[in-house]
Amino acid sequence: MPMNAHDIETMIRQAIPDATVTIRDLAGDGDHYAAEVVAESFRGKSRVQQHQLVYQALQGNMGGVLHALALQTSAPK
Repeated sequence: MPMNAHDIETMIRQAIPDATVTIRDLAGDGDHYAAEVVAESFRGKSRVQQHQLVYQALQGNMGGVLHALALQTSAPK
């Protein structure tokens, strides 16, 4: 069963409370999403570290229930 955008957003916000999260369903199938996550807590972290934080927030669903996530992360400008 696919994940819905609201669940993805909720999981990210719970793990990264200062995050602004925008989720888009890329294919309309609930399996392929794009996410933009902006958080002050990303400041000073590499892009890899930022992505690792988001993937940890998804609690192992990436690559399973959540088939694909095009991810953009950054600290606020």
